[in-house]
Amino acid sequence: MLKSDHRVNDDLEIRAADAIKALLERVPVIKVEKIELTPPRFSVDILAELTMDGNRRLLACEVKPIGQPRHVRAALLQLRKASVQFDPPATPIFIAPYLSPEAQALCREFDVGYLDLVGNAWLAFDTVFIERFVDTKPPAVQRSLKSVFKPKSAQVLRVLLREPDRAWRVADLAHAADVSLGHVSNVRNELVDREWAEITDEGLRLSQPDELLSTWHDAYEAPAGERLAFYTTLHGTSFDIAARSALNADPGSSRAMFASFSAAHWLAPYGRVATQYFYADADGLEQLRKALKLSPATSGSNVVITVLKEHGLFNDAVEPAPNAVCTSPVQTYLDLAIAGEWGGEAAGHLRKEVLTWRGDTKVMNLSDI
Repeated sequence: MLKSDHRVNDDLEIRAADAIKALLERVPVIKVEKIELTPPRFSVDILAELTMDGNRRLLACEVKPIGQPRHVRAALLQLRKASVQFDPPATPIFIAPYLSPEAQALCREFDVGYLDLVGNAWLAFDTVFIERFVDTKPPAVQRSLKSVFKPKSAQVLRVLLREPDRAWRVADLAHAADVSLGHVSNVRNELVDREWAEITDEGLRLSQPDELLSTWHDAYEAPAGERLAFYTTLHGTSFDIAARSALNADPGSSRAMFASFSAAHWLAPYGRVATQYFYADADGLEQLRKALKLSPATSGSNVVITVLKEHGLFNDAVEPAPNAVCTSPVQTYLDLAIAGEWGGEAAGHLRKEVLTWRGDTKVMNLSDI
């Protein structure tokens, strides 16, 4: 049976019925005869009966309060089976308050129509084809998505993306990410619900690292911290030598590191910019001040240092050359992506050169780092 003991609340089913009725009534050739909630003898939530050119058609609709891919996938095959119980066989339709692009693609893959209460829709039967995309997310969905990329959650994601083919036990992942077991469990649930990760016998493993990184790219916000501008007379090789002398050679305990374009210069060179970028804590800031002979600059600055509020980024630093401590490829990519048009181009280059996953092995190309 498609239905469970935990029924979708009546209000949601009523709203779903109103939404499917309003959508169908916009098509001139369709006459809506009846919209029936929880039809007797059938394991679907809504049955829509309509006529087209005198021919009777049925739509069998399942309503779920959650539209994450994992929950959608679990219902689609059963919905298709339930739809053939009718005479004539019904067209299956999945309805939820909101369906992400990934969930919409999943419905198409299963050849099941869909509708959400935001306005996204895709229905295809007989000569009717309805497709509508709404570029908006409900506030609750936006909050949920942002929570996946909050600083503590991001520490977990960076660990996973650094070894995307590895399966992690919760305790091991919590230790590597320096967060609590409960926080890892919350992140794990979000990743599995969105089908970005899967739970195997060995532990949690990313299944869609590219999807995860792309969504993070779209939702990314720069790390919180105080952004300070300076001027130095050093440049070129002399700057590199002085900067590397200020950076701890042990990435695990670094408190200052190249960031943004400056990190990309060491990870995947795309073109050098005039301004140098760093992340630091208070001690790292002083190290950089002394080594680079920095003076405050209200204009004409050529060094920007962000003193981070959260220090989790330092745990993920990499060292592509001796003492050239940099933000990780993932963090560098995200920072470049919000650094204007030139940054977007540099981000694309870095992702192509370093952040690649090959086939089912999902191996990050970090052999040179």
